[in-house]
Amino acid sequence: MTQTALTYSEDQAEAHDRIVEALRGAGVDLENGTLLPPKEGKQSVLAVIGKAGSGKTLLLAELYRAMEQAGVDIVSGDYESRKRRDKRTLAILAPTNKAASVLRMRGVPATTIHRILYTPVYDPEYEKIAEWLAGNGERPEIEGLTDVALDRAHAFYQTNKSIPGALAAAGLRGSDFITGWKRREEPLDIGFVDEASMLDERQMDDLKEIFPTLLLFGDPAQLAPVNQSGAMVFETLPAPAKLELHRIHRQDADNPILDLAHALADPALEFSDFERMVEEKSRVDDRVQFAQRVEVDLMARSPVLVWRNATRIRLITAFRAVHGAPDTALLEGEPLICDGIELPLKHRKKRLDLEARGLIKGAQVIYLGPGRKPGFSRLHVIGAEDPQVSAASIVKIEKPDEEEPFIPFAANMGATFLHGAAVTIHKAQGSQWETVQVFAPDLYVAARMGRVEAGQPLWKRLAYVAITRAQERLCWVVRNRLSKPEHALRVDDLRSAPAPLTLEAETLE
Repeated sequence: MTQTALTYSEDQAEAHDRIVEALRGAGVDLENGTLLPPKEGKQSVLAVIGKAGSGKTLLLAELYRAMEQAGVDIVSGDYESRKRRDKRTLAILAPTNKAASVLRMRGVPATTIHRILYTPVYDPEYEKIAEWLAGNGERPEIEGLTDVALDRAHAFYQTNKSIPGALAAAGLRGSDFITGWKRREEPLDIGFVDEASMLDERQMDDLKEIFPTLLLFGDPAQLAPVNQSGAMVFETLPAPAKLELHRIHRQDADNPILDLAHALADPALEFSDFERMVEEKSRVDDRVQFAQRVEVDLMARSPVLVWRNATRIRLITAFRAVHGAPDTALLEGEPLICDGIELPLKHRKKRLDLEARGLIKGAQVIYLGPGRKPGFSRLHVIGAEDPQVSAASIVKIEKPDEEEPFIPFAANMGATFLHGAAVTIHKAQGSQWETVQVFAPDLYVAARMGRVEAGQPLWKRLAYVAITRAQERLCWVVRNRLSKPEHALRVDDLRSAPAPLTLEAETLE
């Protein structure tokens, strides 16, 4: 077995050695720390699959550190330095901002798939700063920037390795140094993709075009992408290319949330049995709560997870009612979910700009207030590296028993949003929150209906995905009740974010 800094479980060690062997074949020798130029025309795809707690993220993080120590350059979504033919690179990707931010919190410099598909175009003057920070150039002299400002940028980059963050620390805005976005034309080298169960076939094809060597990390017990027949992209790989992890890692052995998740694999387990199990766990461990109502204060940052769309709409309506939200406007601090970008083809550049800044479908957003122009909103994109943006917005708030959503205000075109106080379990995939509330009456309905997906009762797949979104605490809500708020909606906890990146320079009106 390859020597590593950690003591792996047997299946982790086997997967690690298989990956090291594959990387050696691609010219990256982690054992000896030697790198060979990439080989043209060679394609390799491996998948590490396992349920929550099996050690997928631990393995990904250790492989990243070993590759960085071997001299492999890490490619982020914010800037790429000038290429050398013999340079070896690694990009670590996730399908959503939130999933990427979970990895970044663990010290892994992840970015979204979209930020790799579309690359920023830097103003040539400020590109000199980026090259200097990346170690590929001399310290520049830039008109309007003092030595103190450059020192701040350098100090920030040493800690965070973010070019936009470093330039923001120097007092620049995103619109000063990023002039646009373009579709990637040249391939990269090695790609690690977390939350691969969320990938659809089109995304997989895009990734295979860009990365000759691709390593997927996914959970086969999650829900497959919508409109993909219950299958996940790694299921079609040949058996030797799938590395399975079975053992729950020792660091997660005492986690009651993971205990519940893995208990769902028992084919004899009925919904009533599982709910009793949750209640019993709640009596001995406060990380599991058998809750009699939805806590409204949690909904502003951590949405209630539901199965049925009608339940989602009812909970959102109740959330807005208890906060006294008017029908004609949003309150600062209301949560939103990006539902896509509504722009004609002639505004393709603006679409790329919005998506590259984090406003991709499914992104969780907090409303900060109206923008300076009619129809614009100031927004905080949860999990984005540069989270604060201002964008033309179309906000749709659905009402119970009404076909058409209510639109409190709207631009003619731009980013579209639904309310985010409650979301479906499907849309929650790839995200994690410190505390998660699962609306159990919805899962009971799924159990009563007897629906099956990919050979397993649907309620079990829904329950597995929902409870594994919880990082620290799970609230299993058993009654259709909502608490009163203990405090008003807030945005002050978001004020410490980097300087805002404005998108108001070019109006779409």
